[in-house]
Amino acid sequence: MRVTIARRHFYFHPAEVEQAMKGVVPEPVTGKSVDIGGVRYPIMQVGAVLTRQDRRDFNAGEVERAMRVLGFTVHPASP
Repeated sequence: MRVTIARRHFYFHPAEVEQAMKGVVPEPVTGKSVDIGGVRYPIMQVGAVLTRQDRRDFNAGEVERAMRVLGFTVHPASP
């Protein structure tokens, strides 16, 4: 499926996202997060791993939109 992050188009299948995140140690969740393969990852960490871009190049909204399109559960920031 085609998603746009940081003005670049990426083609991901949900299984590819799960494979890319497999074995990645999740950072502490301080904002929005996404469940991938039964593990909750910060949304910005997922964006950085998938796009191989610096986190300053994209925002959480772009990654959130992409993860929702791919069928992943996105959680709001905890109060």
